[in-house]
Amino acid sequence: MSYDEADHDARRARQWLAGQARDPGVSRTELIALGTAMSALAAADGREPVALAAEPVGVDPGIVKPLDPELLTPLDGNAELRWEAMAGQGYVVPNDRFFVRNHTHTPRIDAGTWRLRLYGDGLRGGPTRDAPVEFDYATLRALPAVELPALVECAGNGRHFFASQQDTPVSGVQWRLGGVGVARWRGVPLATVLRHAGLTADAVDVMPEGLDPPYVTGGVDLGRVRRPLPVGKALDDVLLAYEMNGVPLPADHGFPVRVVVPGWIGISSIKWVGAIEVSTTPLFSPWNTSLYRMFGPGQPADGGPADTQSVKSAFELPWDARLTAGVETTLTGRSWSGAGPIDRVEVDTGDGWRPATLVGADRGGPWQRWSTRWCPPAAGRWTLRARAVDVTGRGQPDRAGVNDLGYLFDGVVRHPVTAV
Repeated sequence: MSYDEADHDARRARQWLAGQARDPGVSRTELIALGTAMSALAAADGREPVALAAEPVGVDPGIVKPLDPELLTPLDGNAELRWEAMAGQGYVVPNDRFFVRNHTHTPRIDAGTWRLRLYGDGLRGGPTRDAPVEFDYATLRALPAVELPALVECAGNGRHFFASQQDTPVSGVQWRLGGVGVARWRGVPLATVLRHAGLTADAVDVMPEGLDPPYVTGGVDLGRVRRPLPVGKALDDVLLAYEMNGVPLPADHGFPVRVVVPGWIGISSIKWVGAIEVSTTPLFSPWNTSLYRMFGPGQPADGGPADTQSVKSAFELPWDARLTAGVETTLTGRSWSGAGPIDRVEVDTGDGWRPATLVGADRGGPWQRWSTRWCPPAAGRWTLRARAVDVTGRGQPDRAGVNDLGYLFDGVVRHPVTAV
């Protein structure tokens, strides 16, 4: 994490902590924790911003699976899909090349001792965090299961292009377009577990919390990663997944159980879920107040919401790929949107926009494969572009709207190739 980003996070964290301390609904235990955090902030004032304290030292220390350089690119403690690794692949992204986004590092959790703990006044009897409703791994797997293809995407996917294409740099992990993937997830609908736990009609928010180490940024300990969902979304299509592409969840992708929230930014799909709070009043955390909100020009003072993913398109080509001049080739790619299936895709190879051919079997899924034929007319540098429109009419502008934290990039990406 850059100093600029850490400094920004620290300022936002101060605002969040101060707001929580003023909230009469915050418990004594929470106030003690807030006081500790505020003290740490006071001690840190006047010093240089610090990088993520919870990140282990070394090369990609927080990721368990091997990072094959032909499949994944290490990126600030994360790993980005190389799009050329999807050429010729099927609909889903194989686990070995599925991107990894960690706030700290991948924990190693024993499924035998793992428990899912639900608590809060939105459940019958108001179970507390210290005396929750519990499900162990075997009990969860014994509940009726469903399997569905769903897309998970980091909210910052495409952030690199704010600087490289729009001359509006923003801090944060500089993803190109590889912070995304579709997998077949198998698990139990969150709605099933909530009803077994005694969901009441008064519940309004549900907040899953991860078991990865607490996130420390800018000298502030924000606790474990957690972000609330409205109960309507939680009861709709959210999954507590324990399998990914036909095998138990790999450690980096949430073993033993993770949340999968179709269509919403990746921070909503909490990995290594351990606790879920269910409340009759709105819930808040740094991940929906100071982070993962839309700050900047044209946005409300407290930030605009960042929930549904934007529309994007990617070529299944290396960056600055080399093609043969005068030889026709098939260009392939994928487009996706959090608001609904893709309706149409267009490609521009330098002579104007034309429709791409959609792969018929993919219609209606979380992303759409497409192809088009192109013959580079001469040697030299060329720029490829692709854009899509989903069934709701949302599309991709030439330039994405800028926001301070670089979320939800949706601009048309200019993909360079060289014909030789």
